[in-house]
Amino acid sequence: MNILDKIVIDKRKEVDLRKSLIPLRQLESSVLFERETNSLAERLRTSESGIIAEHKRRSPSKSVINQGLNVQDVASGYEKAGVCGMSVLTDGKYFGGALDDLLLARASCNIPLLRKEFIIDTYQIIEAKAYGADVVLLIAAILTRNKIKEFSELAKSINLEVLLEVNNEEELHKSIMPSLDMLGVNNRNLKTFEVSLETSKLLSEQIPDDFVKVSESGISSIEAIKELQPYGYKGFLIGENFMKTDNPGQSATEFINKLTY
Repeated sequence: MNILDKIVIDKRKEVDLRKSLIPLRQLESSVLFERETNSLAERLRTSESGIIAEHKRRSPSKSVINQGLNVQDVASGYEKAGVCGMSVLTDGKYFGGALDDLLLARASCNIPLLRKEFIIDTYQIIEAKAYGADVVLLIAAILTRNKIKEFSELAKSINLEVLLEVNNEEELHKSIMPSLDMLGVNNRNLKTFEVSLETSKLLSEQIPDDFVKVSESGISSIEAIKELQPYGYKGFLIGENFMKTDNPGQSATEFINKLTY
């Protein structure tokens, strides 16, 4: 069994527990459920840098990245740096995240927030909206075409944007549908954790132009972004690069200044 299978099994148990504790109608009556969402897709389309910066404490491939920072400082630092959006990992067991990180980030900045999570149930999409997200991530590797359709249409109905993540041709072909806003190519194979920018290059021409193209994982240098821009990528998700420093906002500022100079 690979790491992704393990995560999904644990996620099912976790979601079942949360559903038993907090009913849907309680989530839907949350103050944030009615807020106007910010469009990440629009920001990426018009941005020179296209940076989506992440809040990530640890990961299965790298263990601890940074446990010492508080989310509010990271969020306001990223906003000052001029990132297009912020990705907030809410998985606890494998990434050290929490839904409360999303709430705290929402209270500290006004940029689009992506709930980065292993979504396997419609409940998690309602939860994302209730906790202040603007965008949800759907991972093709763990969902059937029918689930992708059901989840993305639900997200759109409550004004959340959808970033769908693929890692190969098969995942891409089963996923393309009008209810998506952004198509993300994960350069890291979630089953083996190997990283290659070639994945983004190979899949780029098969992604229709209606979708904003996002490249994820393994992007730690200006060169990598410059290499991918000619392939039509408008968004670049940067996870560990900023978080492994003492001041992610400052390192994002320096990175974006160099990139757009």
